[in-house]
Amino acid sequence: MYDPHLHPRPPAPYVHLPAAEILESLDGAGETEIKQLRESWVGLPADRYLKRGAGRRQRRYSEFRLTDAGLVRAPHGAFRQPLEVNPLHGGVDRAFEPIVEEVAGSPLLAALVRTLLDRLPGRFDTATGAIGIHQIRVVASRDSEGLPAPEGIHEDGHHFVAQVLIRRENVEGGVSQVYDRDREPLFRTLLTEPFETVVIDDRRVFHGVSAVEVAGGMPVGVRDMMLVDFFPRGAGPDRAAA
Repeated sequence: MYDPHLHPRPPAPYVHLPAAEILESLDGAGETEIKQLRESWVGLPADRYLKRGAGRRQRRYSEFRLTDAGLVRAPHGAFRQPLEVNPLHGGVDRAFEPIVEEVAGSPLLAALVRTLLDRLPGRFDTATGAIGIHQIRVVASRDSEGLPAPEGIHEDGHHFVAQVLIRRENVEGGVSQVYDRDREPLFRTLLTEPFETVVIDDRRVFHGVSAVEVAGGMPVGVRDMMLVDFFPRGAGPDRAAA
């Protein structure tokens, strides 16, 4: 007979966090700080490594460690993935621009990372762990859909990954989906409110996101995401994901 005290079941491999829960945890931040963070997605550099046919994407990336004083940025380097993790974009050095200092040093960003850390579907040791933060904008136009996950159903090669919606503007689609290791669907949701989040245990599930298209006859639409990766220090960008 199963005894939960002797053999506790692991937590579910994913967590869906409403925007209100995230924002409540950031109640020390004012509207101005939150607006400044969201506006930092405007003017991100183009992702020049995106393969043809995958639409348009803009991106910044930096790696950090979390201390009692806040986020400490690691030396910036090339972002590289093995082909077995990312068959579409792996195997090459990708030199993304780092997150700007106004964002990287923001107490709001550190508070958001701590909020996500408290809600991971499993344990993570910040003393030996690293945190990768991606700012990503996917752009859809009348003649080109945007592909948030051009790899399709995939894994990121981390311990945990948080997918935080920052903005949806003039787009349809972009359904977030989680799959078990046999690629059978476990969960799907459309992130619609700023700071609504899905956090996954990347070692136990796969995930994907459907294409986004322009809505309502508008010329251009955008979907802005912050991805926060949690992985052992030293595993770094070589095992990171798109």
